[in-house]
Amino acid sequence: MRRILFLSLITATIFACSPKEQQPTETGLQAFADSIFKADIDSSFIAGASVLVAQHGKLLLDKSYGLASIELGVPIPADASFEIGSVTKQFTAAAILKLNQEGKLSLNDDITKYLDFDTKGRKVTINNLLYHTSGIPGYTELPEFGDLSIEQHERDTLLRVVEKHDFLFEPGEAMIYCNTGYFLLGLIIEKISEMSYEDYLNEAFFVPLGMDHSYYCSISEPVTGKVYGYSYSPKGLVQKPYLDHTWPYAAGSLCSTKEDLLTWLEALHGGGVLDESGYELMTTPGTLNDGTPLRYAMGLEHFKLSGNEMIAHAGGINGFLTETRYFPGANLYVVCLVNTTGPKGAGYFADQLTWKLLDKSQPEAMDKAVDLQHYTGKYSGPVRGREVTLDIEALENGFTLLPEGSEVPDTITTYLGNNAWAEGSAIYTFTDDKLKIDMVYGYYILHKL
Repeated sequence: MRRILFLSLITATIFACSPKEQQPTETGLQAFADSIFKADIDSSFIAGASVLVAQHGKLLLDKSYGLASIELGVPIPADASFEIGSVTKQFTAAAILKLNQEGKLSLNDDITKYLDFDTKGRKVTINNLLYHTSGIPGYTELPEFGDLSIEQHERDTLLRVVEKHDFLFEPGEAMIYCNTGYFLLGLIIEKISEMSYEDYLNEAFFVPLGMDHSYYCSISEPVTGKVYGYSYSPKGLVQKPYLDHTWPYAAGSLCSTKEDLLTWLEALHGGGVLDESGYELMTTPGTLNDGTPLRYAMGLEHFKLSGNEMIAHAGGINGFLTETRYFPGANLYVVCLVNTTGPKGAGYFADQLTWKLLDKSQPEAMDKAVDLQHYTGKYSGPVRGREVTLDIEALENGFTLLPEGSEVPDTITTYLGNNAWAEGSAIYTFTDDKLKIDMVYGYYILHKL
């Protein structure tokens, strides 16, 4: 399926763990990794990468590839630090849950208890921010952010910009991935702890866990081992666009290394960060007001990737793409850091390595038990960053989906039952007057026109 509709979204494949009967040897996995990274570095899809795969306490792969600086021809060092983008969100979520664990806040608290933010009379809870169900528009998708992103202002400036825009939906009615929510969570952490966000993470997590190479990214301070970031273009790699790190903040401003991220993942999933109830809260996907289950938990996605239970999160920020994955059934960790934004990102390489170690399975299509002619028509509603209108046409064994302005439709044929259909990362569910689309990082509700 061509991802016409959601090219701007981070997606994953849907639908425990089943390790391959004959796994590649450690040497075989390294040879495979060498080949795929070399091919895309030689083809100028990426400048470089750091990758780590661990299983049952053993490192199966721990290597760096390519260049930390194209201009200077400097290779990526073994302990290179990268900007990790939205992987930051799991640290923010863990900090909130730690404060909740200590009785310093409640996840059901209205955010206006801690913040001067106009919710226009709506109750928005901390839970809503964690699950991306607040309805508050994401600042990274607002037209004003283009200019603001390269300037330095007080953080409250961003709140005043966001307040001018309408809510995308009522709190808890849908899910749209929202960097504003995690920005606000950072401010709540500072308000309650009476420390800066970076100082709190350092005291609560980095120092106790020995994460000596994890820190808040700086736009001015030179950091030993920090790699440069690039963007892919058909004419060759170019330097990443400038972004002031005032703004990614608790939604995406951390820097780290593959070694530190493995330390974090093992501690988080091994009981070294939160107590049992806090960990269960953090890793349990949320629900909408009507009880609809999500596949996104708190700063983490949690669902089955081609039949394998996975708790993970991706990150993308100017010049950098990151993937962190944990497969509980196989006790497998995959960490991939790439210093280039483009079509061959960290998710692509993480997929390649994952399926060298685990088997894939797909859901079996059920017999069609619903007359889709009833659902033929146009559907419209908000998705991340824009309004979208889809034209749905029934087929004998499925339906086609054509976004307004596109010429080639997508064809959906895998029926899951209960009026739900699947293709790749998306699950489409029809009701009498709605089309609900679960994309893991978003649960969109489009209304029939």
